[in-house]
Amino acid sequence: MQKWLRTLVLPIVALALVASACSSDEPGDSGDSGGNDDCTSEVRVGIALDVGGLGDKSFNDAAKAGLDQAIADGQVCEENANFVEANNTGSNRDANIEALADEGYDLVIGVGFAFSEGVAAIAADYPDVNFAVVDGFSTFLPDAKGLTNVADLTFKEQEGSYLVGAAAALKCQCDTIGFLGGQEGTGLIEKFEAGYTAGAKAVNPDIDVLVEYIGDDTTAFVNDVKGEALSAKMYDAGAEIVYHAAGLSGAGLFRAAVDANKLAIGVDSDQYLTAAPEEQPLILTSMLKRVDTAVYDAIEQTADDAFKGGFQVFGLDVDGVDFSTSNEEELTDDIVEKMDEFKEQIISGEIVVPEEPENA
Repeated sequence: MQKWLRTLVLPIVALALVASACSSDEPGDSGDSGGNDDCTSEVRVGIALDVGGLGDKSFNDAAKAGLDQAIADGQVCEENANFVEANNTGSNRDANIEALADEGYDLVIGVGFAFSEGVAAIAADYPDVNFAVVDGFSTFLPDAKGLTNVADLTFKEQEGSYLVGAAAALKCQCDTIGFLGGQEGTGLIEKFEAGYTAGAKAVNPDIDVLVEYIGDDTTAFVNDVKGEALSAKMYDAGAEIVYHAAGLSGAGLFRAAVDANKLAIGVDSDQYLTAAPEEQPLILTSMLKRVDTAVYDAIEQTADDAFKGGFQVFGLDVDGVDFSTSNEEELTDDIVEKMDEFKEQIISGEIVVPEEPENA
């Protein structure tokens, strides 16, 4: 990617890449989604998942949840919805997007920023197909400028991360916490780090935030072994709570939390709900990134023949990001009350959350 594009685009788009145990190169059905037997919609939706596919309990699964809700509401019939899973390196992303467009899907969604350039390159050749890229920057690229059939669905991850950073500092009343990132150097996961650090320091200006990144390419999101090792390193160095934005690699954080008997913070979905029994009590909260909402909206717009192209941003003000409250024993009412205060201050503009770490 050219330097000018990284400077302009990457700091404002988001990332929470994904992972799971299975992968396939061919389209498949949407799985058990509780479909609507009375569905009459003729809209066809194809979703290209990023590295790892379904079962990540995070980013890709959140996209599927949005599709499942659209199926339940009759926006799309189950038999008209398909997934294509990326291979382990993601080298077939562009081919998957083009295959879905060739098959005549009305809406093709790429789940992850890495689909941006591929979508921008082909969108003009498929004027009757709507394209959406979660965390995308396609509309900033020359090939897609001015196209009305391309939408970038982005999030203010720094805002949600600010809230869980505040929660960490409020909960531990300590001097040291940690952050585990997936891919370093793109300016994307750094948004999570920046918000988390700012929120923690709003509570305790002297708190030290240890930071570890797993790698510098997308495989950093599927390395739970290294995620566990780096999390253990931070716990050993004194971190009382560690927050991850690392896809499947975050599973390693939860194992390390159990070994250290210290708290962790999840990301994207409420990871308390899908954690192992021994991990659940240690997941303080999760930063919720409502990929499901963005996917559902794109499907609904297509079904209503009202697709909105361009750059779209989902922040706290539209429930695009938030925090989970499932662990009531650890995330007590006094902490939630303070988080809600910060939330209102961010929505009102009283607090402006940084998108880059302090020393970036």
